[in-house]
Amino acid sequence: MATSNLVDKKTLFSSFSHILDSRILRALADAGFAKPTLVQAKAIPLALESRDILARARTGSGKTAAYCVPVVQKILNVKNALDEEDPKMRATRALILVPTRELSEQVTAYLKTLLVYCEDEVSLCNVSSGTTSHLQRILLSDQPDIIIATPSRALALAQSKALSLGSIDSLVIDEADLILSYGHDEDVRQLFSGSFLPKVYQSFLMSATMTEDVEMLKGLTLRNPVTLKLEEGEDEAALLSQYAVRCSEVDKFLLTYVILKLKLIKGKCIIFVNDVDRSYRLKLFLEQFSIKSCVLNSELPLNSRYHAVQEFNQGVYDYIIATDEGGPGVEYDTEDEEDAEEDEEEEFTSTQREPVADADTDAEDSPEPSSSSKVKKRKRPASSPPPPSSSKSKKRKHQKHVSDREYGVTRGVDFVDVSCVLNFDLPTTSRSYTHRVGRTARAGRTGMSLSFVVPKDQWGEDKVVGCLPSAQRDETIFAKIEKEQGARGSKIKEYNFDMKQVEAFRYRMQDALRSVTKAAIREARVKELKAEILNSDKLKNIFATINRYTQHEFNRI
Repeated sequence: MATSNLVDKKTLFSSFSHILDSRILRALADAGFAKPTLVQAKAIPLALESRDILARARTGSGKTAAYCVPVVQKILNVKNALDEEDPKMRATRALILVPTRELSEQVTAYLKTLLVYCEDEVSLCNVSSGTTSHLQRILLSDQPDIIIATPSRALALAQSKALSLGSIDSLVIDEADLILSYGHDEDVRQLFSGSFLPKVYQSFLMSATMTEDVEMLKGLTLRNPVTLKLEEGEDEAALLSQYAVRCSEVDKFLLTYVILKLKLIKGKCIIFVNDVDRSYRLKLFLEQFSIKSCVLNSELPLNSRYHAVQEFNQGVYDYIIATDEGGPGVEYDTEDEEDAEEDEEEEFTSTQREPVADADTDAEDSPEPSSSSKVKKRKRPASSPPPPSSSKSKKRKHQKHVSDREYGVTRGVDFVDVSCVLNFDLPTTSRSYTHRVGRTARAGRTGMSLSFVVPKDQWGEDKVVGCLPSAQRDETIFAKIEKEQGARGSKIKEYNFDMKQVEAFRYRMQDALRSVTKAAIREARVKELKAEILNSDKLKNIFATINRYTQHEFNRI
């Protein structure tokens, strides 16, 4: 649900009855959407005029509906103008590119809600899901109207000729600022430079921030775009209280135990860690005190991750331990790096093509050409040591698992009613910190974040839990986080504990932490995967089919 202060209070979806199909309006009403958000109120009419759209709006602003509604309406318009026997009725007309599989599931779920009254006319297929390649090819042979995919999957299917994009009318890139940072840069370039796409199509570029990655995509995909400026009513920073604690690695476990056991945090909490092992170590540790939690990481199958988020949102669990692995390549902030957010305050620039002025709306085009066609890589100063790499540490056998390179949790996952974000492990960049804490203090509600910072002189003191490579740079990264949050008008306060009272819990904490051995973690990982596989809907359906067949044969005998 969109944040209340981002809803256009002067407009109703019913006022779009002259441009939107009644079935779409009915589906929106059934879903509880009476008024569009600001970005939806501006984007939908412009999109239906076939304008290319560049929309910068933060999480919770309703960007998904801003492109889904016009995409579906355009397909209905085309089909209404064709005869049922016309071969053009069957064609893929929209491609939606997303950075992660989690986001592809959410976009698919939203589209199914939107198509509830016209699902017979408009078909869709999510090729980023865990469906087998053979089944995907069968589904694609029917030429579904809308395809949801990650760039790598779309490229692979297009190259194998299983996916035909020659009839595309609408191309959407959602979370554009993450597309390239998740390792899709070469896939995107090949997709656009090849002969897969037609010469003329409408493009949507949706992003929460304006980065050089977005500038590159803008020049690659948009023609004379109209840029949407989202006016925000109130300062969201005032709703978020940010705290930090400097402590050792072992004390992270102690303070987490005290905070959760004494209910110092009310409501649902996301606990971020930086690797999969730590998520299970923390889960097993909390179980010693009857504190239930679920885990979310790249090792779990896609359906299992989606199920974990749903259980958290429904209140089955109050605590979810999410592994933020930073995408395929982990980035580190450096002291001399220019603040990424400075670019966000500037006006948007147009592509190299001539802009088209747009009057009577709050949308705006800029006549300046794009300043960048390549994505600049982060650089380290010559005097700085390279970021710590886990490859230098001993490799553990049980870490030899295949991670999902299209897994992402700091953005694109719909966590509902989160009261607190606990950075058990500090993120490796200030940008990632901003995305993490952005999961709380939404929809007009207050929220808090608490971050554990390991002082450099205390790093590595405990050989079992104290050698997380990223924690070695906590102080440097936290200084940059404080600077950026200060520039936004936010202050990160020191969270003060009465350590004398906390010490009373140390003995139990140490005893519980000792019981969480490497063997216990390995067993927990295997057990979790087995449970998720056995509980999967697909396997249940297979067993049900086998049972029905067996019963049928038995009755025949």
